[in-house]
Amino acid sequence: MTAAADAAHAAQWKRWRAVAELYHAYFTGLILTVVTRRGTADAAEFVFRVFRRQQQERFLPGLKKLGIDHLPPAVAAAQYHYLSNWIGGVHVEYMYESDTKAWIRYPPPRWIWKGAAICGVPGEVSRAMLRGWHANNGVALDDTRLGFVCTKQSVDGQDGLEGYYHQYDHALELDQRLVFARHLEAPLFDEKTAPALPVASWPKPRLEKAYRNYAMEYVRTAAPVMVQLFGPEDGGYLLHLTGKLIGMQCFDEVATALSMSRGGAREFASFLDALFATQDDSAEITQSEGSFEIAQQSWKLMDDVAEYHGACTKVLEGLFEGLAAGCGRHIPVHLRPTAAGRPPLVWTIG
Repeated sequence: MTAAADAAHAAQWKRWRAVAELYHAYFTGLILTVVTRRGTADAAEFVFRVFRRQQQERFLPGLKKLGIDHLPPAVAAAQYHYLSNWIGGVHVEYMYESDTKAWIRYPPPRWIWKGAAICGVPGEVSRAMLRGWHANNGVALDDTRLGFVCTKQSVDGQDGLEGYYHQYDHALELDQRLVFARHLEAPLFDEKTAPALPVASWPKPRLEKAYRNYAMEYVRTAAPVMVQLFGPEDGGYLLHLTGKLIGMQCFDEVATALSMSRGGAREFASFLDALFATQDDSAEITQSEGSFEIAQQSWKLMDDVAEYHGACTKVLEGLFEGLAAGCGRHIPVHLRPTAAGRPPLVWTIG
């Protein structure tokens, strides 16, 4: 690879990381918005539905993609969490104990509750994540003997989230598929014995793109769940508010990665054009009497999403308004009404 190609690759990776961080922050912020605006119970229900939906859509295909679908259920489930999260840049540990018992541990700092966000997450919300995903892996594998035993939760002040998959000698009732054993502790992690991705099928470019997609796909799942759970008006409001707050906070980091700068409508239109390209979306910019029109031809993040509703565009409306505020003062951003919220989405800047 030439020096120019190396530089181009490094720049692309920097842009992908920045977009991943933007959507990572949005997803975490969305949960905190529900906690603060609607309360712990609604936030827990939201998190449960997001993670259950992801589990139903991604777990079994993911086992095959990772080449671990032949393993015993407890081992396969634990290795899935280790490998899939590793791809997304999440620090996870895996400890094999037997074919019927395998541990996973998410040590600090927790990816999903980045920075000070962890202080705003109730234990009930973290438990909802485990109920949504970890407790349902046995059902997905058609083996109701498989359950998850949680031994620690970081949001409760313990040194990480950890637990083990256990294949019992009997079928488990619904309330037995997730249990807590706070008196137990995971064995130490040994990286030398941990599973690894096959290099041939997971080359560096694929891993880097998967890193970007990992964070984005949480938003892909969360937006329709938000609308279905709270309705288009209330759900759309929460999507929009979160986007605006996160956009304002994240503009500088994203702009630096995209080699963009602060300014007025012209600079922000260029910023959005670069952001669309980094998300693999196509867009066309035209200028007219001091304002800029961007025709967003695709929104790949929401392609083929089940139960999609037009209110999901509030994700982009909020993010773009917040990013515009970070770029400069008084930069209006308007989305032209569109049928069912589907592309082309036409944005007027300025």
